[in-house]
Amino acid sequence: MSGGAYIALSGLRTRVEQLDRISSDLANVNTSGYKSERVTTTSVRRPNFEQSLETAIDVAAAPGFIDFANGQIETTNRDLDLALEGKGFFVVDTPGGPRYTRAGHFTRRADGTLTTGDGLVLQGDNGSPITLPNVGAVAFETDGTVRSGNEVAGKLKIVDFDDYAVLAREEGSRFRAAANAPVRTATTTRVVAGALEQSNVAMVERMAHMTEVSRSFEALQRGITVLMNDIDGRAISELGRR
Repeated sequence: MSGGAYIALSGLRTRVEQLDRISSDLANVNTSGYKSERVTTTSVRRPNFEQSLETAIDVAAAPGFIDFANGQIETTNRDLDLALEGKGFFVVDTPGGPRYTRAGHFTRRADGTLTTGDGLVLQGDNGSPITLPNVGAVAFETDGTVRSGNEVAGKLKIVDFDDYAVLAREEGSRFRAAANAPVRTATTTRVVAGALEQSNVAMVERMAHMTEVSRSFEALQRGITVLMNDIDGRAISELGRR
């Protein structure tokens, strides 16, 4: 197989990965706190094939870049819906350690513990869960203080990172930090009660990018057809006459 065909095939694989990431963005356009992801391409050298290929350079998908720009805050008027105005993340406990999210759709377990929709415990500023009494209205102040009736039930733990490159998406709106990544308390972030931060996915832009990548995929397919069928077939036919 010619080096040109290998390059085209690697380009097809890269476009598939791009389409997968765009599809994930579009599927989460209504997911609270979701952050869209951008992906570029890079060249990859394959020295083991230099003697058999006309070229030894493939195309591959570069590491994805997560866009942490804030989404629009939408009022829900639900007591346990929270949004963060400014930079920062809520902290939740998982079997794998603390994780970080801006998705603020929380619930209260039977014992009063605040959790995410999928049951992960929300951390207070001292690292302990926040437990709400079964009596009294729940209220959240802008600094994260949680009140149940006239009593303070705790304060939300809200953290931030100097470099978001240490964060990797674990699932949907939830991120994990690299080992030993410095974490600091977010001091200027405001908690907005009765609201949720919407996904920052730009639907029109993502659809336009999907169309662009799809057309590029089709062009590479046509190129492979020409390389594999027309040119190679003609070469075999011409050589057979000699």
